[in-house]
Amino acid sequence: MSTFKLQDGTEIFYKDWGKGQPLFFHHGWPLSSDDWDAQMFFFLEQGYRVIAHDRRGHGKSEQTPYGHDMDTYASDVAEIVRALDLKDVVHIGHSTGGGEVIRYVAKHGEDRVAKAVLISAVTPIMVQNENNPNGVPMSVFDDIRNNTSKHRQQFYIDLTFPFYGYNREEANVSEGIQRNWWRQGMNGSIKAHFDCIKAFSETDFTEDLKSVDVPVLVMHGEDDQIVPFETTGKIAATLLKNGKLISYPDFPHGMPTTEAETINKDLLEFIKS
Repeated sequence: MSTFKLQDGTEIFYKDWGKGQPLFFHHGWPLSSDDWDAQMFFFLEQGYRVIAHDRRGHGKSEQTPYGHDMDTYASDVAEIVRALDLKDVVHIGHSTGGGEVIRYVAKHGEDRVAKAVLISAVTPIMVQNENNPNGVPMSVFDDIRNNTSKHRQQFYIDLTFPFYGYNREEANVSEGIQRNWWRQGMNGSIKAHFDCIKAFSETDFTEDLKSVDVPVLVMHGEDDQIVPFETTGKIAATLLKNGKLISYPDFPHGMPTTEAETINKDLLEFIKS
């Protein structure tokens, strides 16, 4: 098992497979690097080096009670990238991981980043406020906080239905996918998950998006019930200097898993372009 000790002493678990151009995968809340199985296996076989870490407090990483904010998450990634001496990297983030990617690229990427991908990402900002009147009301995130702190075991089962679009008529529900989501979530720290809700919902990535020069692919499902496309992915793409948007009419938030064949094909095309 590969682990890396950050400067603050936090032990981070990561996977590092293969050789070739490195692809660095950043997972969503409240999951782990295991959520990238379909992508890491595919791109390993395509001849890439694939890397994914468990964010602090998530998965197999240390359950530290501190540092659950986007600046720290991005700084953690920067330490791992430097330690592995990764260059010409494509950073790929899903949901919360998309925010982590754009903050890392904007603040720490320098000459190490080739491209970035934001999948179902929380960028530019999720919560409703004066500057984002069409955002998600704070009451929704307060409800997530309440359920995470008091009913996490059941909440992490219930959340898989909108996450994967399994509450839609004629949905092909996979209990295995649901159980795997629950397993990943319950492996993480309740404290880290609770604090991360503020990080993914209230962090404003507008200036990060505007400042990034490298090519960025925005991929978002139009039927995303977790991170609404109209106020996130659709807007994020317009803020990028060198951005490209691919939207998918019927795809859910968890499309890297349920629609892996399509997502992997479009990712590969962008990486090779």
